[in-house]
Order: sequence, then structure tokens, then C-alpha cells
Amino acid sequence: MDLSGVPYEELVAEIIRRSGDDPAREGMRRTPERVTKAMAFLTRGYRMSPEDVVGDALFEECHRNMVMVKDIEMYSLCEHHLLPFFGKVHIAYIPHGRIMGLSKTARLVEVYARRFQVQERLTEQIAQALWDIVSPVGVGVVVEAYHLCMMMRGVQKQHSKTITSAMRGAFLDDQRTRDEFLRLSLASHDPIG
Repeated sequence: MDLSGVPYEELVAEIIRRSGDDPAREGMRRTPERVTKAMAFLTRGYRMSPEDVVGDALFEECHRNMVMVKDIEMYSLCEHHLLPFFGKVHIAYIPHGRIMGLSKTARLVEVYARRFQVQERLTEQIAQALWDIVSPVGVGVVVEAYHLCMMMRGVQKQHSKTITSAMRGAFLDDQRTRDEFLRLSLASHDPIG
């Protein structure tokens, strides 16, 4: 059965019916429309590219030490169950003659997080995009996330956290650089101010 021509709202209404509820009842009447809008927002990464979000925010600069943006909030949908996973991303790189605008690290996270994902691929995609766009000496990415597919269903483990990392260049080859990045990424700290 080809459903490509079926409006998204009708597909959502059918899911509601198959789940045992009535999409025409008062509290559900606008649910198909709301879900359609929500899914467009939650999957907007498919309509974004890392090059577009970074744009011209690359600047010639002779900084030779680690640049790190920590605790970037991340929300994504697990491709296996379409349930959310969420957490924090820590990104660092060592420039090689140019730096990237700081807010662009968070925008790179959005490009890949706002797609159906697995955390392992998400981590690698962020690292590779930064590596390709900035051409730094090294890149490190750590993602810490809670997965509702593990919390709400299946094993139902409420406090398990998944941590993934991806390294390129100096972060992969130099143990001291890697250790510094991991220590800074995973260390707890008091908020500024």
C-alpha cells in the first residue's frame, strides 16, 4: 500500500485509531495537526546542512589551544522507537589558523540532533562536520544522554545514562590532549554567577 500521497494528519489520525482512541473526540481533534507541526520541527535537521548553519562564521585567528563549548543541550528522536533521547554535548577543537563562531557549535548539534538518530552516529556526525568545515588540528565530541526508549519501555531503567565520544586529529593521537578534553567534559562544576 503506497501511503506517499496520504496527508500526514490522516496518518496520525490512523495511529490514534489503531492505538484505541478516537481522533474525533474533543481533546484529540487538533492532535493530528499538532503532531504534524511537532514532527516538522523535531526533524528539521533533514532540511539543514552544516555548511549553511556555519555560513561565513569562520575567522582567521592564530589561537593554538583548545576551544571548548560545554553543556550544549540536545534533544533527538531514537530511530528505533521514535522516542526522545536528550542530554548534553561537549565539543572542543584546536584551531589551525581559523576559529568558528561559538554559537555555531550549538547549531551543528541541531543539524544532526533534529533527525531520527542513534547517539553513536550523532556523535560521529558532529565531530566529522567540525573536522571538515574548520580543518582544525583536532576535534573532540562527547555526548551524554538519557534515552526514553530505555526509561519508558523495555528495561525501564530510569537513571542510566549513555556516554559516547568521537575524536579526530590531536584528540585521537595525543593522549594528553584527549585526557584534558575528557576531564573538562565530564567534570561537574558550579554554574557561572
